[in-house]
Amino acid sequence: MTHPRLVAFDLDDTLAPSKGEIDDRIADLLRELLRRVEVAIISGGNEQQFRTQVIGRLDGLTADESSRLHLLPTCGTRYLRHDGTAFATVYAHDLSEDEKTAALTALREEAERLGLWEAEPWGDILEDRGSQITFSALGQRAPRDAKHAWDPTGERRAALRDAVAPRLAGLEVRSGGSTSIDITRAGIDKAYGMQKLVEHTGIRLDEMLFYGDRLDEGGNDYPVQAIGVRSIAVDGWQDTADKLDALIAALPSPAAR
Repeated sequence: MTHPRLVAFDLDDTLAPSKGEIDDRIADLLRELLRRVEVAIISGGNEQQFRTQVIGRLDGLTADESSRLHLLPTCGTRYLRHDGTAFATVYAHDLSEDEKTAALTALREEAERLGLWEAEPWGDILEDRGSQITFSALGQRAPRDAKHAWDPTGERRAALRDAVAPRLAGLEVRSGGSTSIDITRAGIDKAYGMQKLVEHTGIRLDEMLFYGDRLDEGGNDYPVQAIGVRSIAVDGWQDTADKLDALIAALPSPAAR
């Protein structure tokens, strides 16, 4: 691969602080990338988070640039693409009510059994995102410092994931962000989302490049690397920005696209 035709990213702790808006520097870098290549963002966050954290910060995109931006919330179980007017849903694989109930019950019971259920969280611990159920150990609005301090080695998330997974046949259970566990239909994860990008863009996996902070086995970025997409590990959005400076300098200019 001389240079990627599509560059994909995780969102939280890769392009932005957890649940925070992308910084001006990242917004400018994404605009520069969109002038040159296709760009995809695939993360465990829900659709509204994508609209707040990313879309709301990328004002001024041309129609061509908007058409090159692919958004895949909830680990690729949903896909949004600009239809000429707004970002609209291409597909959504929502869980059934029975699947949601089973996932919510297993998460709560196993978290309580393991001593991981917080009595006074910052917001809801469990969230129904339609196509994904998410457990956030400290609550959806927990401060970033507290979240990063809760499970720095990943052992707590791994223990909960390993306890919940055997109870949910047909569902996929993965470690997500710094305090989260994500549950989707089996086989529908970030690898599935990347394969869908192949289908919708005609760009091969070996022509893609991915940046993520959870490329460790069991992390929700790992499936992308496992299917052969060249992947680069990052440690926070500032690290991503530094690496993007180097990438953009090596890409053909927009005029040569």
